[in-house]
Amino acid sequence: MIRKLLRKVFNRRAAKSISGEPARIPVSQHGIRREQVSPFAVKVCATLQAHGHQAYIVGGAIRDLLIGHPPKDYDVATSATPEEVRTLFRRARIIGRRFRIVHVTSGAETLEVSTFRANQLAETDRHGRVLADNIYGTQAEDAIRRDFTVNALYYDPATETILDYHHGVADLSQKTLRMIGEPRARYREDPVRMLRAVRLAAKLGLIIDPAARAPIRDMAVLLENVPTARLFDETLKLLLSGNAVRCIEQLREEGLHHGLLPLLDVILDQPVAERFIWLALENTDERVRADKSVSPGFLFAALLWPEVLREWKERQSAGEMAQPALFDAMDEILDAQAAKLAITRRVIGDIKDIWAIQPRFDKRTGKTPFRLIEHPRFRAGWDFLRLRALAGGVPQEIPAWWDRFAHAGHDEREELLRAAPQEGAAAHKRRRRRRKPGNDGDAAAEAAPAP
Repeated sequence: MIRKLLRKVFNRRAAKSISGEPARIPVSQHGIRREQVSPFAVKVCATLQAHGHQAYIVGGAIRDLLIGHPPKDYDVATSATPEEVRTLFRRARIIGRRFRIVHVTSGAETLEVSTFRANQLAETDRHGRVLADNIYGTQAEDAIRRDFTVNALYYDPATETILDYHHGVADLSQKTLRMIGEPRARYREDPVRMLRAVRLAAKLGLIIDPAARAPIRDMAVLLENVPTARLFDETLKLLLSGNAVRCIEQLREEGLHHGLLPLLDVILDQPVAERFIWLALENTDERVRADKSVSPGFLFAALLWPEVLREWKERQSAGEMAQPALFDAMDEILDAQAAKLAITRRVIGDIKDIWAIQPRFDKRTGKTPFRLIEHPRFRAGWDFLRLRALAGGVPQEIPAWWDRFAHAGHDEREELLRAAPQEGAAAHKRRRRRRKPGNDGDAAAEAAPAP
């Protein structure tokens, strides 16, 4: 009954919205020339149009070009079905079940080509979330199926014209992020739209329209029904948007962080941990804006480190030895996070490498430093150590020593080793004494490193 009611409401709203023609905005007004657009996207549109199909560059790329942001990728919307698209391009494959689209590839560039969606919901669950949406329709119907007005913009490279069905260009100029249709119904269809609203508002400097913002706090619980793999993908987009600091702040304001990072509230109640996390987010934002590479593993390692550290210390206090306690703590925190985010195995491997290398920075004697600087994760581990020092968790002298050692010649390295504190050697002697028969020393007495 609920699904039928939602379909009736949605279809009635759709029929009302698509009755008018779109605004046709010429290049003299919007200023986007085809030379500014990906040549491959222009070629794909031209190929589809040459075979009698409608084809437009759509969504985020046009939105970003209008505000002067270079698009990171391009999407094409067309009247051609996925099968028709696939037959026109040599390197094309159909992907997805919930939304069937075509990936068309040329060199390193991949375009998402989607068929215009109809204005009727194909299949929903008991919460109203769309499970399948592969009923095809017209461009006008497709426009109403999009989430925000600023994303419902269609650009024709052949004529350099923008087709705007929902006043998205005006909303963009007025710095407003407005939902197409009734917000509650749209969030039920796809709860991830709540996270997307936060990300776009932060990235583009927009204000979420009050009608779209009002239901978010009450409907945040719907994120629990989103597949963990999809939630992880959306989380990465949010954290690697170049505006992660503002995104996290706004997630908290909207009450959404519980569905994203379950440990965030606990972490941000700890002053040292909070400073560490904000430094990690700011560092990530700076790298993204400078077009430098960013490691998802490094970022998640930073976000979850305070909880790993807490669990590690608790386990050592309970009698576990330092190294096993660390690995048990790592597994405990990652398992807790897995209930919300399906972090990929590769990223989990990076996270664990960065965490596991931290205790080794305390050992600056013997052959350990030489082996450590040859470790494939040394640089990532050192960057992590430097953030810990900036947050006040470890002395600044420690990352400074390792940086000098890594770049020094043989003689300078020997001098650095002689001048380094000898706690590593003392701990080694204590461990050897504990292994002697009759020595009942507590193996768990090793001190854990600072945050």
